[in-house]
Amino acid sequence: MGRSSVGKLALTVACAAFVMAGAASAADHIYVGAAKCAMCHKKPEQGEQYLKWQESKHAKAYATLATPEAKEVGKKLGVEDPQKDAKCLKCHVTGYAAAAALKGPKYDATEGVGCESCHGAGNDYAKKSVKDGIMAGTVDPASVGLLKPDQKTCEGCHNEESPSFKGFDFEKMKAKIAHPIPAERKAKYKTPAGG
Repeated sequence: MGRSSVGKLALTVACAAFVMAGAASAADHIYVGAAKCAMCHKKPEQGEQYLKWQESKHAKAYATLATPEAKEVGKKLGVEDPQKDAKCLKCHVTGYAAAAALKGPKYDATEGVGCESCHGAGNDYAKKSVKDGIMAGTVDPASVGLLKPDQKTCEGCHNEESPSFKGFDFEKMKAKIAHPIPAERKAKYKTPAGG
């Protein structure tokens, strides 16, 4: 192999390593908070998903940990302050366990269980051009961190590990928190996004 070929091979290997490192870190999406979602998802023509979330128990999940009832339950579990203990926060705060570098400047733990708990950290899919690409079917939602929640997503917190667990009927609860994109909006695009 000539000197030129060795140089080209080294350059190719270096580029491949750089690309692979970039692809590996692409899985680490940044949490931006529900307020970022509200920019588009509070409008009636979009489906008012943000308003529906604000009225839900999910939006109040962090605040619930400050109630006398939560403190009493916490005491029985050896938790001094439910709003500061990982045992509680892992399910009452979106992205609680994520590294600090994955929490954007507007990330707010007090939002409770926000949009990104179910749909994935939103920094990459919050951009209008990306959302349009997802709706048009030209962007793979998972490649930008957008997840389609399912029963397993919900059961990550709604399970026997929760001290207030009384069973979980996925279909019933899914209907209770439904916040779809209106059909007339979906009809404008090739591929409807989950929601």
